[in-house]
Order: sequence, then structure tokens, then C-alpha cells
Amino acid sequence: MLEITPDLLLQAYRIGVFPMGERRDDPKLYWLDPRLRAVLPLDGFHLSKRLARTVRSGHFEVSADTAFLDVMRACAEPRPGHPESWINEPIMALYGQLFERGHAHSLECRVDGELVGGLYGVSVGAAFFGESMFSRERDASKVALVHLVARLIRGGFRLLDCQFMTEHLRSFGAIEIPRDTFKGLLAEAVEASASFQRELGVVDPCALVQESTRTS
Repeated sequence: MLEITPDLLLQAYRIGVFPMGERRDDPKLYWLDPRLRAVLPLDGFHLSKRLARTVRSGHFEVSADTAFLDVMRACAEPRPGHPESWINEPIMALYGQLFERGHAHSLECRVDGELVGGLYGVSVGAAFFGESMFSRERDASKVALVHLVARLIRGGFRLLDCQFMTEHLRSFGAIEIPRDTFKGLLAEAVEASASFQRELGVVDPCALVQESTRTS
């Protein structure tokens, strides 16, 4: 079996293929190329008034790329309805190397310094591939997602891949498209330039998201 290296992993992402484990304690990895692909249009994010108030309340301290491996470990933890995880040790090691190379990123939500939610993913060109998210407090992962979308818009990204559709993602405006359509969008996005924004400064992430939706 061909060894999966960080370079091979990036090549796979460029053509729309990604790996997953079967279980947390199983070291084997499997390549996936879904027939239908979930994407979240950056100009079509559904931001509710309630969630916007939560984001703007300052209850969560939001940061980027400050606790990548901690976010991955939290995403792999058992949770109600999801006792197993596809994030195994080889996944942890590979994506940790992508993070060191600047191709993987995390968003962290903290309350009083404690990590309570977040997400992580991979960037190639102007495409961002969302991998997993977690929440230990209500709305934490949703706030992280709003901040991610704002950073991608500000950084010039063209495509946010969510891999598989869930009702949770659908509520934010995610859509399913056929594999061939996705790969056409992907081919253009990975050849374009974008910059992942670790800091937003004083910019309001909700305003960024709402402006992108209004001008689409």
C-alpha cells in the first residue's frame, strides 16, 4: 500500500480526494471521493440574528491557529450520537504536519481561557476543506464557523468544501453538488491565490459575512 505522506495528501486534496479512518483505534486510512459533495457558498452563508448576537456578544474568545492539535483531539472525542471517530493517530500525525507547513488551520473558541469549541481544515490555493468541528458549550462551533467564513471571505477564498451534507450544515446554507461539478470548481480554486486570515483585528466577522451575502 502506498504510504500517505503530507505531499501525497495535498495532491489528493487538489483532485478532490481525502482520507478517513474507520475508527479512532484503527490505524488504517481509506480514500474517499464522494458522488455528492457538500459545499458552503461563501456568498450564501445563512447567519441568523440570534447567532449574530452571540458572535458579537464577546462571550467567546475566538482565535486561529493557536491550538491546532488540541482542536483535532477534541474533534475526535466521543459525543452523544457519535461514540466513534474517523480521526485516528495517522490522521493526527499527517494533519499536524500540514499545520506546520501552513496548509492546515484551526479556529478556537474559549471561555475564561478554556477551549470549548472549534474546527479545523485544510487550505490549498483558494480552496478550504472543512474537516471537523466540536462544541462543549452551546453555539461554540457555530461561532467558530462564522469566524471561519469571515476569514475566508477576507482572504480571497473561492470554495469552502464541507465533504458530506448534514442538516446542521444545510441550516447554514450548504448545498450538495455532483462530483464532476465540484471538481470543476475545485480545479479553478486550487490554482487561485488566497491567504488564510489568522487575525481579523477590529473587523466585525458578522458584517463581513452579511456584506458578502448582500453583494452576491
